Amino acid sequence: MAVWIQAQQLQGDALHQMQSLYGQHFPIEVRHYLSQWIEGQLWDAIDLENPAEEFKAKRLLESLIQELQNKAEHQVGEDGFLLKIKLGHYASQLKSTYDRCPLELVRCIKHILYTEQRLVREATNSSSPVGGMMDSMSQKYQQINQAFEELRLLTQDTENDLRKLQHNQEYFIIQYQESLRIQAQLTSLSTLPPADRQLREPALLNKRATVEAWLTREANTLQKYRLDLAEKHQKTLQLLRKQQTIILDDELIQWKRRQQLAGNGGPPEGGLDILQSWCEKLAETIWQNRQQIRRAEHLRQQLPIPGPIEELLNELSSTITDIISALVTSTFIIEKQPPQVLKTQTKFAATVRLLVGGKLNVHMNPPQVKATIISEQQAKALLKNENTRNDSSGEILNNNCVMEYHQTTGTLSAHFRNMSLKRIKRSDRRGAESVTEEKFTILFESQFSVGGNELVFQVKTLSLPVVVIVHGSQDNNATATVLWDNAFAEPGRVPFLVPDKVLWPQLCDAINMKYKAEVQSNRGLSEENLVFLAQKAFSSSSNNPDDYRNMTMTWSQFNRESLPGRNFTFWQWFDGVMELTKKHLKPHWNDGAILGFVNKQQAQDMLMSKPNGTFLLRFSDSEIGGITIAWVAENPNKAGERMVWNLMPYTTKDFSIRSLADRISDLNHLLFLYPDRPKDEVFSKYYTPPLSKAVDGYVKPQIKQVVPEFTTANPDPTSGNPTYMDHGASPAPVSHPHTYGIFPPMSDSMLDADGDFDLDDTMDVARHVEELLRRPVESQWGGQQS
Repeated sequence: MAVWIQAQQLQGDALHQMQSLYGQHFPIEVRHYLSQWIEGQLWDAIDLENPAEEFKAKRLLESLIQELQNKAEHQVGEDGFLLKIKLGHYASQLKSTYDRCPLELVRCIKHILYTEQRLVREATNSSSPVGGMMDSMSQKYQQINQAFEELRLLTQDTENDLRKLQHNQEYFIIQYQESLRIQAQLTSLSTLPPADRQLREPALLNKRATVEAWLTREANTLQKYRLDLAEKHQKTLQLLRKQQTIILDDELIQWKRRQQLAGNGGPPEGGLDILQSWCEKLAETIWQNRQQIRRAEHLRQQLPIPGPIEELLNELSSTITDIISALVTSTFIIEKQPPQVLKTQTKFAATVRLLVGGKLNVHMNPPQVKATIISEQQAKALLKNENTRNDSSGEILNNNCVMEYHQTTGTLSAHFRNMSLKRIKRSDRRGAESVTEEKFTILFESQFSVGGNELVFQVKTLSLPVVVIVHGSQDNNATATVLWDNAFAEPGRVPFLVPDKVLWPQLCDAINMKYKAEVQSNRGLSEENLVFLAQKAFSSSSNNPDDYRNMTMTWSQFNRESLPGRNFTFWQWFDGVMELTKKHLKPHWNDGAILGFVNKQQAQDMLMSKPNGTFLLRFSDSEIGGITIAWVAENPNKAGERMVWNLMPYTTKDFSIRSLADRISDLNHLLFLYPDRPKDEVFSKYYTPPLSKAVDGYVKPQIKQVVPEFTTANPDPTSGNPTYMDHGASPAPVSHPHTYGIFPPMSDSMLDADGDFDLDDTMDVARHVEELLRRPVESQWGGQQS
């Protein structure tokens, strides 16, 4: 059912909350008449913190205005005439409001839709039977809302008691003044003659005794009222602490954990609107109770009565201050984390948010937030409250930002859009630790006051661990450090400790999550794929998944020690597979055309039972980021014998010249994709369309691929046929190293002795590739004049 239809059925406070979402910034009539269109747009696809997304928001604004104008044009009749004018007015109003800031429109509508969904969900949950089928999340939300209702009633009760106490105390003071007046009259009798004094004194003495007896009783009653009120406040504060613990230590920590896993490709952490609404309710309730306790203290000072109330009120005041301090400092959070692999001299962004900023009116004097990069050791010292002497481990440009208040959403946040790490100061590394294993963090800190400078808060929050690199070649190793940390960090840890070894199934979950996110596919790693990876990681031959369930993998095995017989680590090989698939093979992986995680012997066993021309695609064992084609065919050297051939692995370099689908199309001896699918049925939709005919007397050259052992003699260059690029194949029984004839070996690093990027070497490679791409054209058409 559409959200708007359900929202119209809300009642009571929920209906009032829903109505309060609308106003001049976004009229409720627009929501009503364009409800279907509004709910059909991909508002969540727009990143509000990315200015480059503004053009998408602009298109949505234009579409919204067009929809309003179309709706207005179709109105007929007397009522329709008025509505036509009103909708036209709204179209102009929205254009003038958001034309210069279309992202604010997106922010506004996302907030409206999210709040409506929350209100509908809460109403649905509360109206369902107690014994109904309610998921644990809804049940938890209901418990939190019930606790807030209990807190509201307790706070209202103490407010009523406080007013009653104030009224009684005011009456007590009046009666006390009366007793003083009587005493003054008695004193003045001494100036009267004895006869007059004897006449008037008994009545005054009697009246004084009555008033003093009443004052004594009422003083005891007031003291009891004060103690009862203090006990009620103690109960309220206990419930407040419990509720705050659930929200901050459970819900907010879980949100932060989801945010951390999202860095590994996990599902989005979700919005903060519900958490903010809870934190704002906490802030409001805490502040109301704090004001009540202060009023109770004022009443005590106004009329001191001996007893334990002074100590109780001091204790309550201290407790409520601690509670609000914990709330404010804990709700200063990083909404959008900085990149965890951070390259120097590169622009990056982050957003910090104060969840209770709007409720506590912090935006009335907007605080400034400062960002600093600190080391792991400095982060440890900071959490121990040790004096770090404002140390930092680098210099960040554009690292100061003022918090902004967004009226439509009630959020107070600081958007750092153009930070850049100018330099980094590294610490001494331990043992075999490399620079890509060293962790830093961005410290965000601010200071502000609430309640007219009654309370001043210094707030700090640390980002997720950051690995700093100076060159793109360090990216994959830095990503490994971040992946391990995000996956296996425990809540409340000392920065930034992680276990040195984990169970294999735990690691499988982490790399599967990363793989699906990087490749942007719902097709993750199957159990067979994970068995293959276990065999690679542990140099094992077992095909039984149960054999690996209790095995552990250390960080060194993951990305410090090379695989046996290779010059790369397990992670480097896996990362190469992800990069290749993400850049060039995504559609084929999603189609299930790539088996991928199969070794050479497994491929041979699978293909030998299939007809000639059957082939499969598997990732290369010997090369990072390589994929090879294995196929079954006749042995040309021995009649009647069949064998499995393996094509030299393709890499990103090859696919930048010609796609996988086109290469498979070129090879006529490949007939069926394993197990028995005709290759054109699988790959034809990805073939590059045939080249057009000659234009202005020029014929476009075409690059195609052949395997020499499986083709006729090379065509005559003068015959007008396309030129071919050879690609070597080897039969399965033969083992020899594969080297590309196309590209020179890249044994020398592109980094100079100081670890900086060598532009000359890079340009040499670029010129070589450019020359290569020209070569077929020059060899075929070299005799013609342009």
